[in-house]
Amino acid sequence: MGKNVWVIGDLRSRALFENGLKLVGKARDLAAELGGHAAVVLFDTPPSGAAVDDVCDTRLPAAVAADDCASHGADRVWIIENDSFDVPRADLFSPALAAVIQDKSPGLVLFPMTDFGRELAARSSGLCHCGLMADCVDIRIENGIPVGLCPAWGGRILAEITFSASQTLGFGTVQPHGFEVSGIPGSPGAIERIPATIAGDVRLPRLVSRSEAYLPDRDLSTADTVVVGGAGVGNMAGFSQIRELAVALGGQVGATRPPVLAHWVDEDRLIGQTGKSVNPRLLISVGTSGAVQYTAGIMASDTIVAINRDPNAPIFQVADIGIVADAGSFLPPLISRVQQVSMRALADERCQADTGAVSESSFGEKIRQLRTARNWSTGELAEKTGQTPEYIDQVESGQLSPPVSFLVRLAGALKIDPGMFLHKTEQAELRDMRSKAYAQRTRNYSYQTLTEGRENDHLRAFMVSIEPHNTHKPVAYKHEGEEFIFVYEGKLELSLGDNLRVLTPGESIHFNSEIPHKLKSLSNSPTRCLVVLYTV
Repeated sequence: MGKNVWVIGDLRSRALFENGLKLVGKARDLAAELGGHAAVVLFDTPPSGAAVDDVCDTRLPAAVAADDCASHGADRVWIIENDSFDVPRADLFSPALAAVIQDKSPGLVLFPMTDFGRELAARSSGLCHCGLMADCVDIRIENGIPVGLCPAWGGRILAEITFSASQTLGFGTVQPHGFEVSGIPGSPGAIERIPATIAGDVRLPRLVSRSEAYLPDRDLSTADTVVVGGAGVGNMAGFSQIRELAVALGGQVGATRPPVLAHWVDEDRLIGQTGKSVNPRLLISVGTSGAVQYTAGIMASDTIVAINRDPNAPIFQVADIGIVADAGSFLPPLISRVQQVSMRALADERCQADTGAVSESSFGEKIRQLRTARNWSTGELAEKTGQTPEYIDQVESGQLSPPVSFLVRLAGALKIDPGMFLHKTEQAELRDMRSKAYAQRTRNYSYQTLTEGRENDHLRAFMVSIEPHNTHKPVAYKHEGEEFIFVYEGKLELSLGDNLRVLTPGESIHFNSEIPHKLKSLSNSPTRCLVVLYTV
């Protein structure tokens, strides 16, 4: 084998780059045993070449990354450059990397275990006609040959994989979370740019946009509640129940190695010796056998609840509370009950806010919390409830109180019984609010309820007054059912889908309210009309 060990860096973001930086320390240790040096390979455009598009602002500058590598253990930094490298593509990077490998002759090339790293490693090893150790959790040197420790049999054992003695070069994808960034600078820490030539006609895709995924408060290390899923949950559908329980508890999702290897969950959710250690107040471990590699990462938890159908599973030896049950049967009623308690807690916060017992809150704030807990945008919730994003914004900001039909659709989207939203006293309060003679909804219009006490019925009638030359709502909206409008005074413009209708006193219209619609006063005085709604 060659003596030098390389690490392939990822410049797409600081977080991805630091995954590679963690491997530099390991590469330095391996190179020392082989009698060689540690190097990092980066891919970049020439300094005077194609400018990086504004939409790529998460990309780490190669010069900054190279300095970081040299400061944290890299004896050499090779920056392979080409005008085509502004967009990361494994099909372009791999031949350029293979050419540099042929010229520099390293002994071992390591890639952080990401989707892009896996693809680049597979392509590069194929071009170099060399072996690839996949998904290593550690690597050691035995008799001058690297030996990788790789999970096998669903993560139950660690297999030892190596290269034949005749090979002079090997590749490996490595889980970076088991290593720390080295504090020892490289020697001499030299940085060199290497021009790369791409053969043939390169058809580059046009990058429309790129942004980091919205990941609110996903830090496992600071979470008060963590729900961990293991191989015992069975499949991706079973793991989705782990996510549902974590959302209901306001906690974070963790996993053992089998779900990570099966791609049921991101690699940053891995808990254990080669992943992250956690110290929550409550940890619920579902379908995990209790292998020492996993339990080493959860022992600092205040309370551990284990759910496993095998009464002899080792996880029960470290659990404070053990439940012998099949996860697929036990989790659904548990999730339902937790959702009820969580929803009731949100409703209680609203009541306490009315009395000043807690900081200001509202029904709209409850809706926002439910939405953000599921990582939904206002647009996604609007689509699920048949409304517009602007309507959802108004509900969440407390500008309007939604009708019962909205709550029914919301409950359907959340898969929660709508009866758990409000106590009977709160339902009565909502009815009282709606039965006021006039309720000023915006600066532009007001309405009078003509069917007082019938707020939960299918048929309701209102007298609506719209200020001169104003719309009653800023955007078109829609709802289930039908709508009838009769104009008493003024001149009304009705926007119904792509059509405009103008109604004068004595004229009326009946339409399907699933069609987006908006009302506007065209007169110099308020326009008054009778609006009858039939909702399902």
